[in-house]
Amino acid sequence: MDKIRIGIAGVGKLGTFHCNTLSQIPEAELTGVYDIDPGRAREGADRFRCAAFGSFEVLLEQVDAVGIAVPTTLHHAYTLPALEAGKAVFVEKPIAATIAEAAEMASLAAAKDAILQVGHIERFNPAIRALEHLMPDPRFIESHRLAPFDPRGTDVAVVLDLMIHDIDIILSLVPSTVCQIEASGVAVVSEEVDIANARLQFENGCVANVTASRISQRKMRKMRLFQRDAYISIDFLQRLSEVFRIVAPEEGRPSTVVLGQIDKGLRKRHIIYEQPQPPEGDAMRAEWQAFIAAVRDHTRPIVNGEDGLKALQVAEEITQIIAQNSQ
Repeated sequence: MDKIRIGIAGVGKLGTFHCNTLSQIPEAELTGVYDIDPGRAREGADRFRCAAFGSFEVLLEQVDAVGIAVPTTLHHAYTLPALEAGKAVFVEKPIAATIAEAAEMASLAAAKDAILQVGHIERFNPAIRALEHLMPDPRFIESHRLAPFDPRGTDVAVVLDLMIHDIDIILSLVPSTVCQIEASGVAVVSEEVDIANARLQFENGCVANVTASRISQRKMRKMRLFQRDAYISIDFLQRLSEVFRIVAPEEGRPSTVVLGQIDKGLRKRHIIYEQPQPPEGDAMRAEWQAFIAAVRDHTRPIVNGEDGLKALQVAEEITQIIAQNSQ
């Protein structure tokens, strides 16, 4: 099959990462770029040996799909005409600046039967992908996403900047609806909330305690899942997952390590340790390959518009609760 022709709108730092990744994927053809700054568009086109388009409308005429890496406030304005033109769309996270905009984008994609994928890149982190065979069923989740201060991104609260990554992952792991949220946060060095904590309670009884900070000394991106007979530790920075499980002796696999034995109960059980082998390749390449596969086969993207909308709804509710508590 012919390569999927893809254009990138927005050639800033993130857009450049996308261009670099696409230029290395055999199934994709990086047809061209568009940026509101013509000079930056030409620079990107020269670097990646593609065309620099003078308008977004002209770019749409030449591609099968488009990646949107413009500021969040412009996601809606770029996504709608792309979907109307019948193009598949990969839009960066968060899906939009407001819930109303996100809902319109998801609704239009459904009405047009178009592919809309949201760039929640941590869904494609090798540490997460290594757990696909386990089908986790968490009852309690604890996550920490901490980063040193960086002026980039401080135009929005840390909930939309960092925490939304973990919100999306948690919503994908828990097959239930959020029924209650408690949250607190504070602005420390910017005009927006820089550190926040939220407690999400689901209808099935699962509870998630989520912390995000952009004023920490060191980076940390970890999540811990606790469930019946298992504890799973995920380190997104190290791209490493560790699994501790309680199993019957015969359930152990050659790749597991027996840490101990439980003699209580009707039968003996082993405590085993496993470090699932993560797939090769980085997360951005994996998410683009998943998008290209969805476009070619016309299948549901792993992170579609509805997923992006749900994550934004929870993030917005957390932000509103923090604002109410601050008053």
